[in-house]
Amino acid sequence: MSGTALRIDGNEAAARLRARVAQAAAKFAALTGRKPGLAVILVGDDPASHVYVRSKLQRAAEVGIVSNVMRFPSGVSEAEILGQIAAWNAADDVDGILVQLPLPDHVNTLRVMAAIDPDKDVDGLHALNAGKVSQNATALVPCTPLGCLMLIKQVTPDLTGMNAVVLGSSNIVGKPMAALLLAERATVTVAHIHTRDTPFLCRGADILVTAVGKPGLVRPDWVKPRAIVIDVGINRVQDPASGKFRIVGDVDPSAAQVAGALTPVPGGVGPMTIACLLLNTLQAAGSTARLAPATLGLADDPINQAA
Repeated sequence: MSGTALRIDGNEAAARLRARVAQAAAKFAALTGRKPGLAVILVGDDPASHVYVRSKLQRAAEVGIVSNVMRFPSGVSEAEILGQIAAWNAADDVDGILVQLPLPDHVNTLRVMAAIDPDKDVDGLHALNAGKVSQNATALVPCTPLGCLMLIKQVTPDLTGMNAVVLGSSNIVGKPMAALLLAERATVTVAHIHTRDTPFLCRGADILVTAVGKPGLVRPDWVKPRAIVIDVGINRVQDPASGKFRIVGDVDPSAAQVAGALTPVPGGVGPMTIACLLLNTLQAAGSTARLAPATLGLADDPINQAA
């Protein structure tokens, strides 16, 4: 990435957070006699989903979390998935449950997410956790928005009064991201497909978070000088000359000439998402074992874990 913008290194921040999680996992094991447990449901043969799950399992093992993955064929019934979730809800050695999305069309995603015990919902997507996040109450926070906020606060710890624009209104990123920014006392605008004059809104943003899945959408003339730009987009594009595929974000690289700080793709938000999943698993495990975060060496506020 060329230009004047500060490169917000997600790999470095994620490594620091994983180190804290590893220390907490070791303390948990010493106090309880077992390692924290993460259970994952993977449906179908989507290559990207398999890559994501493999990376999550690898990172979990590195920090001392035991993982168990249940692989289902794409034709699995919704009832089978719900049955597995019910079994894990009742299992004492399972602290966190993750359902890798997307699910096949014949499976109701909202019904599946609602079946997970909210205290084991390490993706933070259960309606109860979503409601708590919107009220700034203690909850398991969706991993990607949590990672984004940690990266933003690396650049500027106090967001009071700053103008923030979130591009995308999904339940996974956009809505919880807006709630987290509001809790940090920022003034927040959420733009979506029906928003009028989105570039105008973006140009007024001190903080711009984009999660829409459109490569190169955010161009330099959309960015306020010295703004903090967080690129959540993961887009697979083909080079017309070589025919090879590469991963790019929603932000055109030339925006680095205007922004004050910018996350790269890859190497920005992605590593933090996985690190926050591990953090959520530790927090869920500690809660189940009635261990205060401080006992495990963690902060009460998950946003401050990567400091």
